[in-house]
Amino acid sequence: MNRTVTATSTFALMAAGYVLPTMAADDPWAVLSNIEIEEITTDGAYHVVKSYPAEIENGVEKFAITGYAVPLTLDPSEPTLELMLVADMGDCPFCGSSQHQGQLQVELDEAVVIEEGQKISVVGALELMHDPETWQAAIMRGAKITGS
Repeated sequence: MNRTVTATSTFALMAAGYVLPTMAADDPWAVLSNIEIEEITTDGAYHVVKSYPAEIENGVEKFAITGYAVPLTLDPSEPTLELMLVADMGDCPFCGSSQHQGQLQVELDEAVVIEEGQKISVVGALELMHDPETWQAAIMRGAKITGS
């Protein structure tokens, strides 16, 4: 199923109660990049400790962000509910490096066909991932595409 995506202004998002980050010139990627991750290995034990910036330390019910989509589907012509959103398509979200400019797993509320590299804006619930066995720090659930 293809659907038309229309743009939504920042003012309209704020009026509807969506949270836009207040730091780094209102850049949600800057907020996400301020998540601190410490990898600890001792006597064969491994765990990750994550510290979150104040803007998101309790999660965010309506978090707005724009980036480039990397659909998580085997067939790119099929609708998907899951994608990775990256700050810069020059970054490889699956290369295993922690040096990426930014990436966020997104679970959409409705399956859509999305082209890899398509620039989209989404709004959804930003949930923090406290799992001590992964570097993944946040996930967006119930996301709606608000623009492209």
